[in-house]
Amino acid sequence: MKKIKKKITSVNEYIMNLPETSQNILLQIRNVVRELAPNATETISYQIPTFKLAKKNLVHFAAFKNHIGFYPTPSAIEAFRDKLGNYDTSKGSIKFPLNNEIPYDLITEIVRYRVKEILES
Repeated sequence: MKKIKKKITSVNEYIMNLPETSQNILLQIRNVVRELAPNATETISYQIPTFKLAKKNLVHFAAFKNHIGFYPTPSAIEAFRDKLGNYDTSKGSIKFPLNNEIPYDLITEIVRYRVKEILES
């Protein structure tokens, strides 16, 4: 995977600088978020694609050499702990290995949870 050296200014630019396989995965994740949070805005934060809803971070996502990083906040990691056993996780991140199928249904559930969490706060 080629390393992105210049400052990325848009989600499109970030995605289009990736290999095709990673592009396709990130485009699908992006579509999930757009469908569930049509009022969310896209931005680049920490040099990765980010969606914000009601001025709060909804989710971040990024492509790496061997995985897709998905960052739904610590509260979502905790809420879905029982469904994340097959993935490396940390306080606020999930690693989806590129050599396995990406769990779009799980991503959908997590995004739905985050939308509700933000709108009810």
